[in-house]
Amino acid sequence: MLPEFDVIIVGSGPAGVSAAFPLVQAGLKVLMVDGGKEASVAPPSHPFLTERFYNTEQWKWIVGESFHALRKMDAVSPKLRVPTHSYVFDDFINSNHIETNNFVAVGSLAKGGLSNAWGCGVSRLSAKELAEFPFPESDIERSYEAVTRRIGVSGASDDDLSDYFGVDAWSQAPIQMDLLHQRLFDQYSSNRSELISPLGFRLGRSRVAVLSHDYAGRKACDLSGNCLWGCHRHSLYSSADELPSLMKHKNFHFRSGFVVDRVASDGEYVSAEGQYGTDGIRITAKKMILAAGTLATTRLALLALKHDSPIQLQSCPTAAFLLWLPKMLGMPRENSFGLGQLSFTLKLTDEVSAFGSTFSTVGIPVAEFVRHLPLRKRYGIDLLRYLLSSCLVGNMFLPGILSTTKVSLNVDGEFKINGGCSEDVPSLMTDAAIRLRKSYWRLGALLLPMSFTTGRHGGDIHYSSTLPMRLKPVLGETDAQGELAGLVGIHVVDGACLSTLSEKSHTLTIMANADRIGRVLATKMKGN
Repeated sequence: MLPEFDVIIVGSGPAGVSAAFPLVQAGLKVLMVDGGKEASVAPPSHPFLTERFYNTEQWKWIVGESFHALRKMDAVSPKLRVPTHSYVFDDFINSNHIETNNFVAVGSLAKGGLSNAWGCGVSRLSAKELAEFPFPESDIERSYEAVTRRIGVSGASDDDLSDYFGVDAWSQAPIQMDLLHQRLFDQYSSNRSELISPLGFRLGRSRVAVLSHDYAGRKACDLSGNCLWGCHRHSLYSSADELPSLMKHKNFHFRSGFVVDRVASDGEYVSAEGQYGTDGIRITAKKMILAAGTLATTRLALLALKHDSPIQLQSCPTAAFLLWLPKMLGMPRENSFGLGQLSFTLKLTDEVSAFGSTFSTVGIPVAEFVRHLPLRKRYGIDLLRYLLSSCLVGNMFLPGILSTTKVSLNVDGEFKINGGCSEDVPSLMTDAAIRLRKSYWRLGALLLPMSFTTGRHGGDIHYSSTLPMRLKPVLGETDAQGELAGLVGIHVVDGACLSTLSEKSHTLTIMANADRIGRVLATKMKGN
């Protein structure tokens, strides 16, 4: 019996959508499925400070009608406590039968996946960083450009991170910085020679998948400060916003609410089984693309392969910190862009560099800072009332190769994750904290004592390389087209197939690689 579709794509996140475009444009019959979770709480539609001062129903998106924020107080990230994003993470762990030890597992069954609640950081890998990937840099160059132009990226600037990010030729102008970030940047421009050589510190504008100009039906950022809560202008990229474009094609089909439980290949055709509403269904195709997110994709692949040996999962050891600019003390709070405004790189050794960004504290609840202070909450609130408007919050990532996290599948189909990291990580974190403290001090900012805090394993949500692309893949690995060794016709295009994970933001590389694989498959399938 002939298959129902040419290609089934499991997942509507950035990877799935990026693979879909070239396949659909080639005229292939494509079915995309996802878990179907959708938002039930609307994000604020006015600037953050306006809403906080005047909106008597702000509790609905700050706390939630079901007290979501209070029930998630132990969550590793503020994103997981935001009621407007609760649907993004809802039921993922249970649906994928995940058990964790010393690891934070996050994934999504929502339309658009985790792109509904990401930090929008983008970066391109250099030729050196692509050396472990089983294809030449030129093969993905076209896809980096196509994806960057398609999703809308801002931040193009002639600064010390232009080459590091590598996307300026295809990007919009930067989004306006707030006064604190502008002061840091001005100080860096005057003192850069004292920072680059002795401390290995470089600073530049963040490159983010956020619009500084209207584009493709989406509105430019209006500096409302609501980035954490959700952008009603759709300035922040989400792959859910691209689904209508795909649906304009008659050969594209979308079944939202189809949770895939198993995939299989008989060597000629592939199939996906799962729940669609209350019904259990099975769909067949010539090819399948797994783009459900690294954790879900890996579980489906290991189930199909009957692979029960532990494999490595890469994730980035991470840290957060708080900066205080004394000369800005007493500055009034003003709405501003809520994601990364300035980014830095920090060369720690010949082989290891760190990457991070700084953010405005406006738009982040005071409770997120009070909970980390060594003071009673009342006194912490009093302190931050005067201090926070002159502070910035920062994050930092190390390369994923420093992770020693292992995943495995037991006989009951449960997906177990045991977190860990290299013994080198604590000393690298200590060195990074010292260098950052010295670097920012020269820029007129104090890295507040005890604020540099290392994150829990998996808290970065940069998961990858469980099914890495290799030149000669063995069982549990993929080839240059993401095809799983041992499962003919099943291709992986999300973070699971990355050959390795650098400290850089990895989503743009995932999307570019998915676009590249989609183009290769489209050419081969149309040729047949």
